[in-house]
Amino acid sequence: MKNLFLTLLIGAFCLTSCKEKSEIEKSQTDTNPKALKLDTLYSELHNKGAFNGSVLVAENGRIIFEKSYGLADEETNRKLNDSTVFELASVSKQFTAMGIVQLEKEGKLYYDDDITKFVPELIDYKGITIKNLLNHTGGLPDYMELADTNWEKSKIATNDDILKMFGQVKPKILFEPNEKWDYSNTGYLILGTIIERASGKEFGEYLNDKIFGPLDMQNTFVYRRRFEPKEIENYANGYIYSDSLQKKILPDEIGKDFYVVYLDGIVGDGMVNSNPTDLLKWDRALYGNKLVNNKDLNVIFSSSITKDSLPTDYGFGWMIDSTKIHGKVASHSGGWAGYISYIERNLDNDKTIIVLQNNSLSDTEIPIKNTRRILYNQEVEKPIKLDYKTLKLYSGKYLRDNNKEREIALENDKLYVVMSEDYKMELVSVSETKFIVDGWSPEVSYTFILDDEGNVEKYRVIQESQGVDKTASRIK
Repeated sequence: MKNLFLTLLIGAFCLTSCKEKSEIEKSQTDTNPKALKLDTLYSELHNKGAFNGSVLVAENGRIIFEKSYGLADEETNRKLNDSTVFELASVSKQFTAMGIVQLEKEGKLYYDDDITKFVPELIDYKGITIKNLLNHTGGLPDYMELADTNWEKSKIATNDDILKMFGQVKPKILFEPNEKWDYSNTGYLILGTIIERASGKEFGEYLNDKIFGPLDMQNTFVYRRRFEPKEIENYANGYIYSDSLQKKILPDEIGKDFYVVYLDGIVGDGMVNSNPTDLLKWDRALYGNKLVNNKDLNVIFSSSITKDSLPTDYGFGWMIDSTKIHGKVASHSGGWAGYISYIERNLDNDKTIIVLQNNSLSDTEIPIKNTRRILYNQEVEKPIKLDYKTLKLYSGKYLRDNNKEREIALENDKLYVVMSEDYKMELVSVSETKFIVDGWSPEVSYTFILDDEGNVEKYRVIQESQGVDKTASRIK
């Protein structure tokens, strides 16, 4: 696991270096002190191999910083630029959610509809509503784990294949609907199917007709490169690192049995592709009534509540946070097939951060916290470098208050909190014993507590803005 557009001016450069005004207004980054600091931040990361991608930062809809770092294609040395298209991974979920909201406004579905109304294949999971899927309170098990065990990996699976598999295998529900929150790719896969069945259009066609087209997002589309291959101009290849080959590779080089290959036919939880310029158009539209009205937007950007009245910090396709400094913040991250994406909208202060990367390596960093600090005129925090011996001291298994284990793993001289088999969060050291979760908002810190002999007794995890303060004891 890991966990947003007013008018801008972009330069459309012609062969004679002329500029033509458009809807989007862009400031001169060479005279903007925030832009200079942002460039320093991302340049330093790029120079040490920790960042390869495109960044766009805006205030009140005005671009204050936009720059690309590195290559779109390692083989040809083609460089990234402001128009390069990236796969968005789970940032796609906000478009799926918007599609559902639009269909609800048209009366073609209702949030409280049981999912079996549109997906009878899931009759064994009757009682789960569309709203449960939107805010991750449905309790359905992960489809990727199910496919790993049950799918014939020589073929590329589609939504219908996965739904059929659920009907055949009938994996147990994780919890009763609305009992708790658990991030669910399965839920958004189903929402993608519901959009198709309620609208009578393919998922990509619907988003293009109802969202991308009306917002003039000319470089945004649903693209499944292995399932429906085609040539895309100015496209960023996504790279991962091969330990055996000691170099960056495309995920496809691993083989057809790699999950990003055989799950390439799935839509709803991912597969939207875009670039920073288009995503800023999306951001501006979410401040107006181009797609839905203010009442709908309030629902989208409000944290859902479980049956125990606990906030989930998730609305419809967006993580929701609120702090004294930043006000209300809606954000989402994504990671898939060599891509790492992030979009953040500071709703009360109208600030936008868009970061798209096409390298997913052990050294890759997402400097969201420091990007935000620069936007709010705060000093950049510099992580400290701890030696291997110290990091090794903290790695191991811990027993949480709910009697469940949590592993702190040490990989490539970095500590990670292992959330699941497929998802782990990097811990960045800010002192000898304190770490923060990289790129996470609201900030989450892990502090390791030692005994008199220097052995780790437990860790303390704090998310102050959400009132989280828990400990987990080291398992000897």
